Amino acid sequence: MGQAFRKLFDRFFGAVEMRVAMLGLDAAGKTTILYKLHLGEVLSTVPTIGFNVEKVQYKNVVFTVWDVGGQEKLRPLWRHYFSSTDALIYVVDSLDRERIAKAKEEFQAITRDPSMLNCIILVFANKQDMKGAMTPMEVSEGLGLYGLRNRTWHAQGTCALSGDGLYEGLDWLVTALKEMQTPARHFT
Repeated sequence: MGQAFRKLFDRFFGAVEMRVAMLGLDAAGKTTILYKLHLGEVLSTVPTIGFNVEKVQYKNVVFTVWDVGGQEKLRPLWRHYFSSTDALIYVVDSLDRERIAKAKEEFQAITRDPSMLNCIILVFANKQDMKGAMTPMEVSEGLGLYGLRNRTWHAQGTCALSGDGLYEGLDWLVTALKEMQTPARHFT
């Protein structure tokens, strides 16, 4: 009886689960962000060959975050992580002006994939602490975010090393998730 009550309680009041694909070009800061959110600290990382997956609990949401390597040879494998994805966190190295066109090309390929058409999009414009970094608005323009139609998206400036902006991004993601789950109200 107690177990049945617990399941019912969790269903109505427990944490919501959300599957997140965290993608971006190599050296954008994806793994650093994942472990800053998961452990609250910066780990020494090496380029991700394959993927890392961790659960990050924030507020009343448990994010299962799939951090997939961003090297060119790994990008064709990204699509294998799209199934059942609720949100995309696309991480951009805001210092890397030379590769913003490549970041845009990869971003647009992801967002056009049929499996990703309904996912929420959060862009982390990372490395905002560095002189010469593109602003979140410049990153949004560079990726073509303003041209997205019928998509829920947000660009957040971040610094993975200090954690600046990461939780503001998750706040937005939690709010967007709740809005998507709220049934439409019809007025007569």
